[in-house]
Amino acid sequence: MSFPPELAAALAAEEAAVFAYAPIGVRLTGDALVTAARDAEAAHRDLRDALLARAAELGTSAAPPPAGYSLPYPLTDQAAALKLAIEIEQRAAAIWRAALPPTTGSDRVLALNALTDCAIRATRWRVVAGVTPPTVPFPGRQD
Repeated sequence: MSFPPELAAALAAEEAAVFAYAPIGVRLTGDALVTAARDAEAAHRDLRDALLARAAELGTSAAPPPAGYSLPYPLTDQAAALKLAIEIEQRAAAIWRAALPPTTGSDRVLALNALTDCAIRATRWRVVAGVTPPTVPFPGRQD
């Protein structure tokens, strides 16, 4: 069995999220926000590792991550870092939402849990950033 393309897309999103949280964390102030960024990065690392394990379980290998990533804009202050944290979580949620319909069993459980976790983190970052409303009606939906 091959690695489903939806999970391959999720793996790419998780790798990008792991990369993004390092520069995000550098621009945040206060122990609580720095800890939240570290926890978010760890959560995305755990998802990445779970997807790599799933690929190995299926007897296939996932595409290697790119050698580097470009941020969509400079992170010059906390406001930009919070904006990117929200975007990272929204993008990951969209990828995980797209993985729900074609997956079954433990893959679907992983996708649903990941979507939920991304939505919660995005909401928390919106609250910190003062974005209103802090929640969206359908996390991961691309309008």
